[in-house]
Amino acid sequence: MTQTVTAAMAALEAHRVEISQHRIADFFAWDPDRFARQHVALDDLLFDYSKHRATDATLAHLLTLARAAGVEERRERLFAGDLVNNTEARPALHMALRNFSETAMLADGADISAQVLAERARVFAFASAVRAGAIRGASGQVFTDVVNIGIGGSDLGPAMAARALSPFGKPGLRMHFVANVDGADLADTMGDLDPARTLFIICSKTFTTQETMANAQAARAMVAGALGEEAVADHFAAVSTRIDLVTAFGIKPDRIFTMWDWVGGRYSIWSSIGLSLAIFIGPEGFENFLRGGHDADRHFQDAPLEDNIPVLMGLLGVWYRNVWGCQSHAVIPYDQRLGRFPAYLQQLDMESNGKSVTRGGEPVTLGTAPVIWGEPGSNGQHAFFQMLHQGTDMIPVDFLVAAQPTQADPHHHALLVANCLAQSEALMRGRSQAEAEAGLLAQGLDAAAAAALAPHKTFPGDRPSSTFLYRALNPRQLGRLIALYEHKVFVQSVIWDINPFDQWGVELGKELCNQLAPLVTARTASLEGLDGSTAGLIGWRRMLTG
Repeated sequence: MTQTVTAAMAALEAHRVEISQHRIADFFAWDPDRFARQHVALDDLLFDYSKHRATDATLAHLLTLARAAGVEERRERLFAGDLVNNTEARPALHMALRNFSETAMLADGADISAQVLAERARVFAFASAVRAGAIRGASGQVFTDVVNIGIGGSDLGPAMAARALSPFGKPGLRMHFVANVDGADLADTMGDLDPARTLFIICSKTFTTQETMANAQAARAMVAGALGEEAVADHFAAVSTRIDLVTAFGIKPDRIFTMWDWVGGRYSIWSSIGLSLAIFIGPEGFENFLRGGHDADRHFQDAPLEDNIPVLMGLLGVWYRNVWGCQSHAVIPYDQRLGRFPAYLQQLDMESNGKSVTRGGEPVTLGTAPVIWGEPGSNGQHAFFQMLHQGTDMIPVDFLVAAQPTQADPHHHALLVANCLAQSEALMRGRSQAEAEAGLLAQGLDAAAAAALAPHKTFPGDRPSSTFLYRALNPRQLGRLIALYEHKVFVQSVIWDINPFDQWGVELGKELCNQLAPLVTARTASLEGLDGSTAGLIGWRRMLTG
């Protein structure tokens, strides 16, 4: 860390000691205008950060940290196309995929806007043709099912978004997503599908990803077995940079869509990787999705730091991770269709910032990515909220909720919103032992019973949360939410001085898998040189499958 960042962190540590004797509820009691000052609106999306263990002085300290770390300068470098991915000598220009401004987006000094628009036009043309029935299976039947085969960002993004935007999908068109190398994933997906009516989209930048290619080859064999080898070309499309390998697989050139090395996998939903989503919600819906991402980009670039949603998200996350020692962060969408959103954010946040060395290769001096987790409300209330309310750890929470339902009963939705607001209030307010005891006495318990039970019904409260409230979940709103979280992750990477755009941590396991696969397959292969546990486990598997 630089001396200015070190000084800013020291000031935050001292400030935490100063305010730790006060509660969030106290801040509201002392300041009737707290909410009015501690929220930011982006069109109809509201970010409320007033239920945090943070005062105006806290925010001033955090903004000092942001400036000391160079957030503004690094933001400029990101959008300018500089090689911010320093370990791979690449820019990170996923924002170019959703750019609707007149501003050029540069990679290696050249404007990439034209190639982005050209590839988007190809995706939209193909999507429209599939939706209209102009592109059909080998036997002339209209496609009723689309199977996306990928893993990581090539699966999580399209799968999450298709589920979230299901009310906007084409009626009669079913979307399926296969990622796991476990054969059960593909087998269960294909169980009730008619190969003659199924389109497969293989998403792999290198077209060599082990899990994806294993599933792709199995799907190919299914189509060839059911419809004949000559039918394969009519039932597959691909997104990849390796045209040679895709062609050898048997996919037609006009069904091969590209992406670029300046798009990381976990940022690729905006690219041709979103082909399955474009087919499902249509080009107009996908363009609105892109425009939502662009809305967030403009906000991140233009809004002052103190009114900048991703900056505030990122700084509050640093406040809890590095000053309060919180090791996890919950994301709770009060929307069943956003059920995969926490998992999507797990990859975005933990693969980006789960690093232990700085951009310069030195050990980090601050804790980096917290564990991101969550499930939809109100289901989570009856599962892990017990721990959020009465557990020993303080876990910051993001709540997401729409003001209006999308294809859902209004009465149900009102209850859903009430539950969301009640949970954030309960986490903040808590219940003292005296309040619990008084409530039990009011219920008719005698004094001794009330005193004995009251500790179990006490809630510490003072547990922080942010709330995103927006009019309705639609393609544009989902695009905004995803891009806001992308930029939040970037802000935190700047504070921690790490590269959020590589993922070398996934490589070692892949290498070892390639070494172990022949030993797992060949029953008589020597296990010499393996550690005792791995050799023992392979030996037991041989015995169990004997």
